[in-house]
Amino acid sequence: MKQATAILLGGILTLSALTAADAAGPKPEDVADYRQSVFNIIGWNFKPIGAMVKGEAPFDAAAAARHAQYVEMMSKAAPEGFAKGSGPDAVKDTDAKPEIWTNSAKFETAMTDFQREAAKLAEVAKGGDEGAIKAQFGKTA
Repeated sequence: MKQATAILLGGILTLSALTAADAAGPKPEDVADYRQSVFNIIGWNFKPIGAMVKGEAPFDAAAAARHAQYVEMMSKAAPEGFAKGSGPDAVKDTDAKPEIWTNSAKFETAMTDFQREAAKLAEVAKGGDEGAIKAQFGKTA
């Protein structure tokens, strides 16, 4: 828990510093860094739940709930990482697909779906039911 909290806080502090560094508007590279940080945190928290779901780690209801809560929180932060002008045309070191910006309606729908499923995962995980968590994880991941 301490390691996950430290990573989350480190990511938030990094993101805060990037935001404060340029009040007039972040540079495309800073937006991409933010985006990558958010998805690193999401991945960090998906991994242990996924291991539990696959039977690679013992089920731990409290850990699943904690990680699901972080996934939900970061799903809400993710859209800010896709500002106009921060795609692969402006930033070399990004895996983001150009379609995110050229078909923004489709992307926004997908992001809204992810946020909704992440919120459901966090809610289900609070209940501690392993089967329900497994089912919802599959819809979220």
